[in-house]
Amino acid sequence: MITVATLPAFLVSHPDAILVEVVEAKGSTPREAGTLMLVAETALWGTIGGGYLEFMAIDCARRVMAGETAQTELDVPLGPEIGQCCGGRVRLSLRRIDPAVREALLQRLAGERAHFPEVMLFGAGHVGLALARALAPLPLNVTLIDSRPQVDGEVPDGIAFRRVAMPEAEVAKLKTGGAAVILTHDHALDFLIAKEALGRTDLAYIGMIGSKTKRATFASFLEREGTGRAAIDRLVLPIGGSTVKDKRPAVIAAMVAAELLAVLLP
Repeated sequence: MITVATLPAFLVSHPDAILVEVVEAKGSTPREAGTLMLVAETALWGTIGGGYLEFMAIDCARRVMAGETAQTELDVPLGPEIGQCCGGRVRLSLRRIDPAVREALLQRLAGERAHFPEVMLFGAGHVGLALARALAPLPLNVTLIDSRPQVDGEVPDGIAFRRVAMPEAEVAKLKTGGAAVILTHDHALDFLIAKEALGRTDLAYIGMIGSKTKRATFASFLEREGTGRAAIDRLVLPIGGSTVKDKRPAVIAAMVAAELLAVLLP
């Protein structure tokens, strides 16, 4: 079973596991050196690229867990003999997760997360929560923001949540190069948040859920507020593009996630 739990949650749920890490990758390989996967008796976290390489690694890790072998390394040529045509070579290490390895993993995760692009989602309605779920497993620091006493569902594991009285004030906390995605329950609030976001020139993405009509209305709002209409050229509205017409939250979320990745992880 492949799990979608966060790394800390996986470590708590599966304390007896094996860390499989790509320590060397030569030529064409599915993943680069440093890629890791955790193998428990009935669950997996992460991937080293799939295919027979991963099957071999999982099988070996579970045999180590069962005491059938003490193997700590696999050196695998990715050729026809294992049904993979990458042509490269991968060396894997296998380590049982003990307290020291667990702490090193958590420190590594914290170090990596510090450099992830930041995304603020304004609005924890059906689309906001669907987008949070779509972004949760991605290398992004995501914060979901809402002003209401209750939201439309559970916030996904790994997503920060803030309930604030003035969501528009949160824009100032967004790190340079980050993204603001605006999908609240209130058009007037959407406009206030977008105005604050467009007042910054250091954000990589500013998007708002809506229609062409909403875009025109917002342009008029900006003009009344003394902001030039040129500012709206930096606003993605509607978010998710127009290729797919399906408006189900999960579909919109998938399209917006792709849009964000294209900008934040080029």
